[in-house]
Amino acid sequence: MELIADPWFWAIGIFAVFLTGISKGGVGGGAGGVSTPLLSLVISPVAAAAIMLPVLCLLDIFGIRAYLWKWDAAVTRRIVAGGLIGTVGGALTISWLDDNWIRIMIGVIALGFLAVSYLPRRNVAKPSNRAGWLLSALSGYATFITHAGGPPVIGYMLALRMDKVAFIATSLVFFAAMNYAKILPYYWLGLLDARAIATGLALVPVGVAGVYFGIWLQQRMSGVLFYRIVHVLLFLTGTKLLYDGITAIYP
Repeated sequence: MELIADPWFWAIGIFAVFLTGISKGGVGGGAGGVSTPLLSLVISPVAAAAIMLPVLCLLDIFGIRAYLWKWDAAVTRRIVAGGLIGTVGGALTISWLDDNWIRIMIGVIALGFLAVSYLPRRNVAKPSNRAGWLLSALSGYATFITHAGGPPVIGYMLALRMDKVAFIATSLVFFAAMNYAKILPYYWLGLLDARAIATGLALVPVGVAGVYFGIWLQQRMSGVLFYRIVHVLLFLTGTKLLYDGITAIYP
């Protein structure tokens, strides 16, 4: 089970997975969406998604345990069902997309996440259940391909004006369900090969360390400051990937 040898991959990968772990530790959910965009700067976006899958699946366990039974059951059922429809769509179409179109998609999603993050809640109308199905399906599709499909479903939950704890717990269950639903399709599509699994598992201890650091950090560091750091990273990586994808397709 050969690991990736590129030292730039490991330098960026360790940083990205550590940020993801901090996110699972409760400091900031936005950190989880930066891992695949960062890795996509040095390897294929599809390879980045495959490597991150075992990392995310194992780290999700820590997040779920911290918020066990605190999610909104009705909203969770709705968005998980919609998200699973989206993952089926992702499994059926990912082979049609080349790396540059996936880079564009990741860039748009990263910048979209920032837009949702700064959208005032009071100005958002409460959405219908049908909108929940549609937006969660879009998130399921995007997260299947990029692991960064947060904006649609997060925007939906923000508009519901959910309790903070229920919001965090519900989003954790949604993304955990999506990650575990990807395992068989990724394997079936040949994305989850021995090298991706081995590389991902090698990064898991870094993610676990990030989880415990996040638990420690949330009592000592302003969540606002951490969000700003993550948002700057998302803006820079999202813009870079969007530029690289567009200029490669339309030189």
